[in-house]
Amino acid sequence: MNKTSLIENIVYGEKKPSVSMVLETEFSKEIRIVFQKGQEMKEHKTAFPIIVEIFEGEIVFGVENEEYKLVKGDLVTLPASIPHHLVANENSIVRLTLSKFDTAERVQDVANKSE
Repeated sequence: MNKTSLIENIVYGEKKPSVSMVLETEFSKEIRIVFQKGQEMKEHKTAFPIIVEIFEGEIVFGVENEEYKLVKGDLVTLPASIPHHLVANENSIVRLTLSKFDTAERVQDVANKSE
């Protein structure tokens, strides 16, 4: 058994979202992305399907020329290779579930390019 928390040791990045891996299992990687209001992750895509959960706050999630307002408790899935972007309407905590074959470093690279 593994235990972790999405709300412990939260650090907001000054200019970009803060990305940290909170849990790795035999089949997935659980990533926490912490946004300050107005921060974004510019358009990007993944090599594997993902699950995005809004744990706290409100995010605009852009997919295929559409934008969706996601709020606390919302979950979305996205197949591989679909361009998407995120913008925080308020301070937010996002849980991102990645395939075991994906990397947290890729997510960090996307956040770094969003400065």
